[in-house]
Amino acid sequence: MRVHLGSDHAGLELKDHLLNAIVELGHEVIDHGPFVYDALDDYPVFCLRAAEGVATDRAEGLDSLGVVIGGSGNGEQMAANKVAGIRSALVWSEETAVLAREHNDANVISVGGRMHTLEEMTRFIEVFLATAFPGDERHVRRIDQLATYEHDGELPPLPESALRGSTDA
Repeated sequence: MRVHLGSDHAGLELKDHLLNAIVELGHEVIDHGPFVYDALDDYPVFCLRAAEGVATDRAEGLDSLGVVIGGSGNGEQMAANKVAGIRSALVWSEETAVLAREHNDANVISVGGRMHTLEEMTRFIEVFLATAFPGDERHVRRIDQLATYEHDGELPPLPESALRGSTDA
């Protein structure tokens, strides 16, 4: 599998560590930067490129995931989610790494380089990369609703239960 990485200065140390860890797991790594420490760098520059790499690979039928890294992971997740076709999840535990894949078919995760130890974050990423999306109907349905909205701005229909008692029906 190909794994795209992007970070900001706060995630640089983890990103550099992950380059080797992910290769040791048998994956190909594409590093979108940064390549040197710059306390004034802007995370969108690197995280958007990592997410674009994942989206492009997947559109070409390649098995590809991504990891974006910052101080908290929040901004990096937001940046990745701006790329069409990307579902990026903020991961802070092994459980959230598993659920990101199993329930949301996340294709990018974001982690906070200042929030956990290097070992913890490495483990979160290992778990994410090893977890498959099982394709349960309810999760596929929800992901399809997001994709439809992303593509054409069409809101999913309200369920009947939400319409009961409403004067807007």
